[in-house]
Order: sequence, then C-alpha cells, then structure tokens
Amino acid sequence: MSDHALAPRFQTYDDPAPPDATHARVAAIRAEMARQNLAGMIIPRGDAHMGEYVAPHDERLAWATGFTGSAGMAVVMADKAAVFIDGRYTLQVRDQVDLSIFAPHHLIDEPPAQWLSTHVKKGDRIGYDPWLHTPGGIEPIQKAVAAAGGTLVAVTTSPVDAAWADQPEPPLAPVVPHPLEIAGESAADKRSRIAATLGEAEAAVLTLPESIAWLLNIRGADVGHVPLPHSFALLHKSGDVDLFLDPRKATEGLAAHLGNGVRVRPPAEFGPALDELKDRTVLADPASAAVWVFDRLAAAGARIQRGADPILLPKAQKNAAELKGVRAAHVRDGAALTRFLRWVTENGPRGDVGEIEACERLEDFRRDTGALKDLSFDSISGSGPNGAIVHYRVTRKTDRKLRAGELFLIDSGGQYMDATTDVTRTVALGTPRAEEKDRFTRVLKGHIALATARFPAGTTGAQLDTLARAPLWAAGLDYDHGTGHGVGAYLSVHEGPQSISKRPITQALLPGMICSNEPGYYKTGGYGIRIENLIVVREADVPGAERKMLEFETVTLAPIDVDLVEPSLLTQDEKAWLNAYHARVLETLTPLVDPDTATWLKKATRAL
Repeated sequence: MSDHALAPRFQTYDDPAPPDATHARVAAIRAEMARQNLAGMIIPRGDAHMGEYVAPHDERLAWATGFTGSAGMAVVMADKAAVFIDGRYTLQVRDQVDLSIFAPHHLIDEPPAQWLSTHVKKGDRIGYDPWLHTPGGIEPIQKAVAAAGGTLVAVTTSPVDAAWADQPEPPLAPVVPHPLEIAGESAADKRSRIAATLGEAEAAVLTLPESIAWLLNIRGADVGHVPLPHSFALLHKSGDVDLFLDPRKATEGLAAHLGNGVRVRPPAEFGPALDELKDRTVLADPASAAVWVFDRLAAAGARIQRGADPILLPKAQKNAAELKGVRAAHVRDGAALTRFLRWVTENGPRGDVGEIEACERLEDFRRDTGALKDLSFDSISGSGPNGAIVHYRVTRKTDRKLRAGELFLIDSGGQYMDATTDVTRTVALGTPRAEEKDRFTRVLKGHIALATARFPAGTTGAQLDTLARAPLWAAGLDYDHGTGHGVGAYLSVHEGPQSISKRPITQALLPGMICSNEPGYYKTGGYGIRIENLIVVREADVPGAERKMLEFETVTLAPIDVDLVEPSLLTQDEKAWLNAYHARVLETLTPLVDPDTATWLKKATRAL
C-alpha cells in the first residue's frame, strides 16, 4: 500500500449542520420573504445548470433544511414548511432534517405542486428563482399556485441567498483540453456534426456543462467528483460556438485547443448574446435549460424551438476510442477493487474497521493505480443496517464499525481520464444467514437476466427493467430505485437520455451507450444488497434473426461474493454465466494484483 497520507482526500466525512441550525436559517429566510412580500419560497436542489452535482455555493437545499441527498425540493411558507424527497432518501431525510419544521413528503407521490395546491391562499405570492428551475419543472407548480388563487413570482434575489450570510463563492477551477486520442473525435468535427442536426434552428442554447465539455473536448473541476467546467454556450448553425466562461478559468493552451471557431466570452455577456437572437429560431431544452433562459429569449423576440439538448444523444453513444478507454479503466479499477475486497473480507470481521476507514482504504487502492483523478461520487459504505439506506453517505457521526456476521455494501467509482467507473459489491463478513443468501441470489438472478438480455433495436430501458426485478417479484419483494442509469466517459456518473427503470421513457437503447446494471434489495434496520456492473450496448449476432438485435457487454470486472449465493436457486445457465464471468475476472486481474491477493482471488472466483 502506497502512503497517500499527505494527499488531500477526494471524499470528506463532515457531519451536516445540526438540526437546531435550521431554526435560525428558516427564520432568516422567512424574514427575507416578508421583506419581498412573499408568502412562500420554493427551494430546489440544483444550480443554474440543473446538475445533480453542485458546488458548495449552490447547496441551498442542504443549507436550508440539512438534507444532503442528490435530489429534492423544499417549500417554506410563513407558518409551515415541507421537504420533498424520492424513495432513495426516505430514511436519510428523517435523520438529517428537523421534522418539527419540515414535513417530509414523497417527491413523486406527493409532489410540491400538490402540496402547494392545498396550502396556498388566495392572493399569496410564492417566490421561485428562475435560474434554478426548468420550464418543465415549474409549469405544474405554476398551475397549482394559480388554481389556488396565488401567483408564482420570479425573484431577482433569492431569499435563501439573501439569508445565507456565509455562502461560499462560486467555483473557479481551471479548464483544460481533453486529449483527442481519448475523445476519439475533434471538437471541430463535433461542432460541425451537431450543427448539421439543428434543422430550422439557427442556434442552440447549451446550458449543461457536460454537453459543453463533450462538444469542445474540455474538462474542469467546478463540482466535486465530476470534471465539469461551469459555462454556457451558443452553438450556431455555422458550427461556431460562443462559450461563456469566466476568463480566470482558462489555462495555457486552451485558446489554441478551442480554435478560431470558438469565441470565449465572459459570463456576463450570456444575457446580451441571447438578446441578439431576435427574430431567429433558437433551440432550447425545456428539461435542462433554466426558466431564465426562456424568459430572456422570449423578451428578445426570438422564435423558441423547444427540443432536447442536441448533445445528449451523440454524447451517450461512445465511439471506439472512448470504449477502448472504458475497457482499460475497468480493468485498472477492477484490480484496485479486488485488492480492497480481499482487505475488507479479511479485516472487516475483526470489529475495529469503520465505514470511513473502508472508504479511505478503497480510495488508496485506486490511487495506487497512478491514474485516479477523483472519485466519481462519494462512496456508499454501508455496514449492516446502514447498507439498507440506498444512498447512505457516512459521516463522522454515523460512522459504524463493520461486524462479523453482517453484510457490508460498498458502492463506489473512480474518475480516470479515459473513463468513469461505478461498481457495487455486497460481501458477507463471516457466515451469511439463509434469508440473506436467498435475497442476494434473487438480486444476482435479476442482474444476470439483464446482463444476458438480447432485444430488438428500438427497445427502451423501461421494457427491460422487469427482467431484473422478476426474481424478487416472485417472492413478493422489490427495490425503490432504478435498475440502471447512463454513465459518461470521464464525465458524469449519471448520464442521460438512456436509463433502465420503471419510469416510462421513450429513448431506445443504442449501440455505444453505457448503463449500470444494479438491482438490489434493502431490509430496513437489517441489511442492504446491491450488485452493480456497467454494461455497454452493442449489436448482437443472432443466427437467423429477422431484425437487428442488440445485447450488453459487461465491462466491470470484480468478484461477486459466492459465499452469498444459494446455488439451488440458480439455473444451469445462470451458474454458467457466473462461472464464465469469474473465469474472466480471474484471468484478467491476476497479473495486476499482488501474489496474496491473487491467491485470494482464485478462491473468490471458484466455480459453483
């Protein structure tokens, strides 16, 4: 193990603000609301780029409520307040939020619009920050407020920002070129290719930093764990781009990399640039661009064409160079994870290893590769009952010792220049119980069913989702999260437009797309189980097929705990898949690990 003690950690374990801090903060928000003659204020979890990962400057929901999950919203009224979270965070919200102030509600089943429709009084003015909402997100709320006799008001200064005295400054991380040999296509070629798809639109507004980073082959570090540069851009029909980027972020060689077709302008010129689009047809995505953008374009007299960000689909279909990097990174990452799995299964049962220590040890193993740029998200390190909290984030207050006879769940990933990884393994620390083996094997059966699926072109992830759930459904069980999300290439670990979930989506799975395959099972107060590999969509060679068929290539390489498998629940084909997968893991990773780990790996990948 290399000594990484002097290197700053990529993950921190600070406790969120204590609930008693919420009283003063909510009081300050309400005072500012009164000053602006507002009866309520909507506080989303997001920034002006609608990103899942936000800078400390933009953590308004966490500051106001204490809730640190990656999705949610709050509404503060003069005499009541509510916080809205999805199924991943039903346990977390009760641990982090003062429930005497904020009543918790399900974001999907009891959405903010529904709550507002019963709490807004006639004449109430409800504030929202137009930079922090999309048209698609705000329109249901606007209708609900209007139906109740109130008015939704776009504020110039958010009461949250006005009340947040020590709000951090916006990030200013350097922006660097992304190498062509890794990107696989020059920025100039990308600009021309995407511009040709704009149709009648004379320009497209780009507000997602990952879209801009992919288009221009640049990377940054304005948010933790995702190499994104906060910026806005206009892609013109000519293929030229106006990039609105703080000049303090530019590094040596960036201007030469961008070339003459990209004009770098300060962010303050973004609004005036939109004003210049008067009488022109402009594409903007109502699912990702802020209401402010649409209001500005409308005021300027532009003809707004609502449509998907034109970068999303091309970015999701990885080219040959990107896939080469993905495969290489997963071999490297798999060796690091295998070293960790040996360490945790040998040391975890002692009872003196904490969840934080496990996170740090895994980070060290990844650092030993010499290629790690960051984690791809805060590692989910859950021992025993903490494993049942789907998006559990260990803090110094919640840190729990791993114990013999319990399960341990580790969901983690790395950012490497050639790829982004995301993998989950659940291991038994000692001898597992019969129920745990039953649940683990059902999760494994669902994982294998998805990994081995063949499906006709045009199939969506929603159509495949039931394959992963069926073995659990057969026993009256399920899980409250998606089965798979898209993954970027040295970009966001959560990427659209593809996904595999119950949600009705129309985007078909296409060759080159990367998804996660991560069914799970969670017993509140007991344990959590998840098995996650990344899979790549590719064409399938099916003899006699009458239509184009697709399948998945599993790129993640790490042992799955065979001690948790109940062989009698597996079919012969399922056993064959697991044995073949483990044979591949053993052959690929043995040369990359130390002799003791190689010996452990041989046993860990033994055939059923």
